[in-house]
Amino acid sequence: MLDYSWLVPVIPVACFVFVGLFCKKKPQIGGYIAITGAALSCILASIISYEYLTSGYYSSNKAFTMAIEWIKIGGFSINFGIYIDGLSCIMMLFASFISTMIFVYSLGYMHDQGEKKRRYYAEVSLFLTGMLGLVISSNYLEMFIFWEIMGLCSYLLIGFWSFDHPEAKEKSSAAKKAFLVTRMGDVCLIGGLFILLWVFKSLDYNALFAPDAIKAVTNNEYGVQLVTIASFLIFGGVIGKSAQFPLHDWLPDAMAGPTTVSALIHAATMVKAGVYLTARSFPLFVYNSHMGEQVLLFIGVIGGFTAIFAASQALNNMNIKKVLAFSTLSQLGYMILALGAGGYLMCVGIKNGNEGLIALGASGYIAGVFHMLNHAFFKGLLFLCSGSVIHSTGTEDMRLMGGLIRKMPVTSITMLLGSLSIAGFPLFSGFWSKDMVLEAAFGPFEEGFGFGSVFCVLFLLGLITAFMTAFYMFRMWFMTFVGEPRENAQHCHGESPLSMSVPLIVLSIFAVYSGILILFGLGYVINESLISSGINVEKYSSDNIVMTIFSNQWTYISIALALIGIFIAYLMYDKKEINPGILNKNGKSFVYRLLADRYHFPQIYDHTSWGLGYGVARVVNYFDRNVVDGTVNGLSNAIVESGKIMRKMQSGFVRDYARYIIIGVIVLVSTLFLMFLTGGFQCQ
Repeated sequence: MLDYSWLVPVIPVACFVFVGLFCKKKPQIGGYIAITGAALSCILASIISYEYLTSGYYSSNKAFTMAIEWIKIGGFSINFGIYIDGLSCIMMLFASFISTMIFVYSLGYMHDQGEKKRRYYAEVSLFLTGMLGLVISSNYLEMFIFWEIMGLCSYLLIGFWSFDHPEAKEKSSAAKKAFLVTRMGDVCLIGGLFILLWVFKSLDYNALFAPDAIKAVTNNEYGVQLVTIASFLIFGGVIGKSAQFPLHDWLPDAMAGPTTVSALIHAATMVKAGVYLTARSFPLFVYNSHMGEQVLLFIGVIGGFTAIFAASQALNNMNIKKVLAFSTLSQLGYMILALGAGGYLMCVGIKNGNEGLIALGASGYIAGVFHMLNHAFFKGLLFLCSGSVIHSTGTEDMRLMGGLIRKMPVTSITMLLGSLSIAGFPLFSGFWSKDMVLEAAFGPFEEGFGFGSVFCVLFLLGLITAFMTAFYMFRMWFMTFVGEPRENAQHCHGESPLSMSVPLIVLSIFAVYSGILILFGLGYVINESLISSGINVEKYSSDNIVMTIFSNQWTYISIALALIGIFIAYLMYDKKEINPGILNKNGKSFVYRLLADRYHFPQIYDHTSWGLGYGVARVVNYFDRNVVDGTVNGLSNAIVESGKIMRKMQSGFVRDYARYIIIGVIVLVSTLFLMFLTGGFQCQ
């Protein structure tokens, strides 16, 4: 079945075509078709993953690749194919499975959308194609094509309610903001790919990740500078797609789309594409022996800062979806921090030939990918739970909720499980990966290498973020489900239908238990993707992971901080024994206003767009109209006018033609005579 891996993204694109063309009269059928396509992709991904993990490819630490030549220009060759390794298998499985759950949930959540459902199910099917195609792509250009498909679908789905809606203008603006901001990252990414193509003459992973190929390029000063620039540009694409600082502010506004879109795109799949790209490009970063440490330090700093910066904005937000949006930003920062810290250790270890550091770096890589998997489950669950609440109360404002635990027991319990998981409650899925992330962040400082003090600061920021995460998640839960029912909660029509409740129950099981997969070989599978891409590192034992977690004092400190955060939220928003102070909804303090205004980043974006962006656009518009169009129009006008002149010469009178012939003969003879006089001809 490995030879048929290409069917994984083809099935949902077939559903996209079928739903778009044939479900106009019965749009509800489009939902069942989209669910069937996602489920078939999930089943096929499971079979392919099982076959790969039991094959000789996995046991010999090789990726399965299959490709055909696509483009060949001179010495440049680009293929189109598939690339299956441990990382691809993990991404295929959770993306297709969670998408299936969200599509099932959509049957209930989108039931009242009428004919619009056809467009919705077609677009989510195309989006799933983009995500699955990106995961199995065998080279950067193919990956970029699917990357852009996801970007298009994100724009369409965020702006799903841009027509015939009371807030159509705001929905449309949010979609355009997401599209334009992420395009800034995409421009960086395509620039990096051009550089890689120029340096390596190929964009295939097999060609770029071969250690000898990277070393041959980075052994000369010119090559290492280009690879370093390309690495920074590739991570620029990650900053845009995974909403890292400073291109983060589009994600909270993207909550303008349906909650199912938020769960699908902005929690479980699309924003993970940037984390996947960072993990996939790991060999490119760590084998850069000259500037690799600087690239990876930058990655770690961006991730660590984004984690605490975004978490702070969730502390007093009153919109249930935006609290989860800021939480997503923060958790994505955690993943990027782990990959940056782990890559930094690995880069130093490869340079110095220190196998211990390489192994520690691999643990950071495992932590980042593992947290990406766990986060997909518990954040997808949390978004769907928020959708269930919104569906029943008709509002996203938590100030109008309260006391819903009695009317919505399934939603309240499943959301409690998701909140415990993301808070890092012991033995829940988030506990395992969050602790591994913090271990990875502390690794460079503990080993005393290079920029250890910077990573120490990032580790401390990660600990503070863990406390903040527990606090704001349970602040959200207590405001929504306990206390006296407030305005909208009094009119809640009860638990959501089975099509929405069943996916919540299924995802809650994974939110609780997916973390224990690390005890049953998941670390091996993640680590294998490093080895198959040419990084020589021993497979990290699950026993070592468990021993490291439970023998480290920082594990218990992070648990204590999470429990303290939960307890403070309980005292503030359930028992009302502590005044929220600066976090109070009526707060007038500077801190409250700063957090509520998102550190004024929306205004910064607007001023930048109007000041710099609009100015550049006017220059480009002038150049386009007067230089590009001017040249084209000038040539066409010259041809038209010359045609008019030539047309006048065609009078139809013989005497006129004879006159032209005589004039031509005179000009020709005169020219020959002048050439003879000036020595143009020599007589022999």
